[in-house]
Amino acid sequence: MTPALRTERLEFLPYRPEHEDVFVALLRDEEVCRWMGQERVPEEEIRTLFRAILTDVYPKRLFDVWGLWHEGAYVGHAEVKKTGNVDGHELVTALSPGYWGKGLGTEVVRGLLRHAADDLGLREVYGMVGADNAASLAMCRRLGFRPVRDVVGDDGTVTRMLVIPTTGTV
Repeated sequence: MTPALRTERLEFLPYRPEHEDVFVALLRDEEVCRWMGQERVPEEEIRTLFRAILTDVYPKRLFDVWGLWHEGAYVGHAEVKKTGNVDGHELVTALSPGYWGKGLGTEVVRGLLRHAADDLGLREVYGMVGADNAASLAMCRRLGFRPVRDVVGDDGTVTRMLVIPTTGTV
């Protein structure tokens, strides 16, 4: 079962049915989609994805996934899951634009690193960041991520694969 986690300012809570609308709003946001390197998809597809978290991901313990909360407000999404790009686990985060630039991204990643080390026993994890996402790449450098390689999508977009040890860096 995905555990609830806490950092100084954030609560990482497993999603509940009543979180569907905030999840959908986050993944329908044009800026969020742009920096996550994905196209905006129809709302019903996002609702289907959200319901799959509740009906498949959690019951089958496929991976850990949370809604992120700050002072009672939904501020984003986080995951730790196996990646298809390499033999390992990937950190996935997305924050609502109103919470960018406040240090919450760094706090999310540090919380995920602690969970990956302490609860999952992972020695390293990966991140995938769009090559043009200067703010996220700078945060990753500050945290100690190292570049592994660039991955070029079918549409020509470039995503940087990064890796970080789970201990000794946060």
